Formats: sequence, structure tokens, C-alpha cells
Amino acid sequence: MADRVHELEEGRLLLMTWRKEALSTIVATALAAALSTTSAHAIGVGNDKKPSGGNTTGNAGSNGTLSASVSNIKLTYPSGGGGDGKQGNLGTVDPNWKPPACWYEPAFTPEQLKHFVDTDSGGDVGIHESWWGKGLWTDHYRDGKPADNFDMHAPTNSTAEGYKNYNLSKDGYFWRGVAPDPNDSESWDCGRIMFWVDAGKVPDDPNTPTPKTLAEYAYNKVKVPDTEIDLKPEAKSTVNLPTWVWLDKGTFKDVKVRAELPNTGLWAETTAKPVALHLEPGTEDAETFPASGNCEINEDGSIGTPYTKGDADKTPPCGIRYLRATNGTPYQLSASVTWQITWEGSDGTGGDLPDGTFETTQDMNVQEIQSINR
Repeated sequence: MADRVHELEEGRLLLMTWRKEALSTIVATALAAALSTTSAHAIGVGNDKKPSGGNTTGNAGSNGTLSASVSNIKLTYPSGGGGDGKQGNLGTVDPNWKPPACWYEPAFTPEQLKHFVDTDSGGDVGIHESWWGKGLWTDHYRDGKPADNFDMHAPTNSTAEGYKNYNLSKDGYFWRGVAPDPNDSESWDCGRIMFWVDAGKVPDDPNTPTPKTLAEYAYNKVKVPDTEIDLKPEAKSTVNLPTWVWLDKGTFKDVKVRAELPNTGLWAETTAKPVALHLEPGTEDAETFPASGNCEINEDGSIGTPYTKGDADKTPPCGIRYLRATNGTPYQLSASVTWQITWEGSDGTGGDLPDGTFETTQDMNVQEIQSINR
């Protein structure tokens, strides 16, 4: 029995390999021969996107083709983090969290789809399927012929019913899957080819976008300022004497990102609030103040207390004491700010997302003398 199962599995793999090679041959032949616009070009399964040389509406990539890696989500920055100055993207403190791998969103009205097919008709009809030439597009969206679906939530080898005349007599949108990274294995969850949804409705699908989807998408778009801390002494410390660390008020402010998905009424605002600065001296031969290395950020955006003359022998509320000299190789002082992430959405939902961090490092030289004139 086991041998029989093995034989069947080998047969299935051979059939899949033959089908893939056959499809590749058809694609190459179709492109080389430059078939007429009424011919059906082959389905390109995978992420092989070739320029079509025309204009599109909907989700357009940088080369002008319909691209499943480009979303229509619109981003604005109501406060902070709008892209000015030195800024970096947050890293999450939760290694198991990541933003959505894929979702569906409106791509075309009937009129837009007809225009696209008439003038371009090259690009991704799904995240892992591309159609090149008018034939496949007109067969399915104009003439009502069924087409293969690669939907993980539908029966294997499912078939999508076709449409008559691009649904020009109806009010609504053709929706299509989007995946920021089509190579992510979870992007196959959104395997449906472009499908119809009536106006004012959303698809009945596990990967229909929600305000939380938009909030998580916006998480990766949050930009925060570099962590440039003030030190006393600057860039050079002395063994056994504390180095004071502080940031002036207003240095760190909340960053808010608003993500809206057009033609759905869906939006979410993701807010990053700075809550703590964490210091890592770059060596085990050091003490931090406080002992945890976490310096709280005050309501006015300041951290710690500025050094003033006469504070040399005092313990700073935020700082470091190095216990061993660097001897030519500076320590790498790391300063990372923790940002608390919350969100609220168009349907009244909201909540927390994993905290984010942004880290910078700087050289710290430590000299071997026991006193310093400040």
C-alpha cells in the first residue's frame, strides 16, 4: 500500500512539473510571436512580472503594470514622523508579530477595467497569477468564461465564474489581492483572481481588510527621529565617574499615521508614543542609572536631567558609570527608545500593537584617571 501511495505521489509531482514547464513554454512562445490582441496569452503562475508598455489604473507598479505588491492604501501623518529629517522605521519588540501578509482591496470600477483591458491588459490578476495580452482578460471579464482560482480558502483547483461586459451595468468594484511581499508563503492565502463586489459592501472572505488591517499596515510606516542623546562628558568618559545622559524637552513627540483604503470607508490611525530610553553601555564593565538602563520619558518629551556644574560626584537620574578604560577601542554606547503603539479605527475598534524600538549607537572612549575638571 505504501509503495502504491509513493507511486501516486511521484505521478502527481511529475504532472505538476510537466504543467509548469508547459506553461513556461506557452508564455515564451506567446511573447516571442507577439500574438494579436484577441489571442489568449498564457497564465504566468508565480511572481514573474513583465512590463506591458502601457498605462493602467488600479494598483500600478513602478514599471506601469498592474502589480500585486502595490496597495491603494493612502497614508498621511497628522502629527510627527512625516518624512522630514533623519528618521527610521520602528522594529517591533515582539519577534513573533508581523504585519498582514496579504489582503483584498478595490482595484477597478467596471469602466476602469474595460479601459485597462482595451489599452494595456498586462499585469497581475492575482498575487500569484499574471495575464499578458487581451485574450485572457476579455475571455473572463467580458465574455463570461470561467478561469482558474488559486484560493487557499476554496476547494483545490477551484474555478471563478466569468463576467459579462465587465459588469458595466452594475455599481461596484473589482477587488484584487495585494501582498507587500509576494514571496511570503502566507500571501497564498489571498489567491483569488480579481473578483466583483457590489458598492457599499466588502467581500465575505477571511482576508477582507478591516481597520486593524490598516493599523497594522501603518505600523510599518511609522517613522521616528534618531536617538541623539546629550552626554556629559561628551564622547569621552572617565573610569568610576558617572556620565550624565539627557534629552531636552520636546525632543520626542507622538507620531500618528493615518491609513485609509479608498472606496471602502475604512481607515485607522496608528499612534506611536515614546515611553522610555534604554541604555546599553557596550561593555559588562559598567553600571547604568537606573540599574535597569531604562530612563523614563517625561510628559514634556525630556529625558533625565541636564548636567550642571557641581554635579560631578552626584548620581545621575539617567546615565552610565564605566569601570574600565577602553585602551584605544571605544565602547559602542547603544541608546534605544521604546515607542508604545496604539490604534483606533473607523468602526470604533482599537487597541494596542506590540511596542516598537529604534536604536542608535555612538563611540564612547573611557580614560583611566580618577578625577576630572568639569
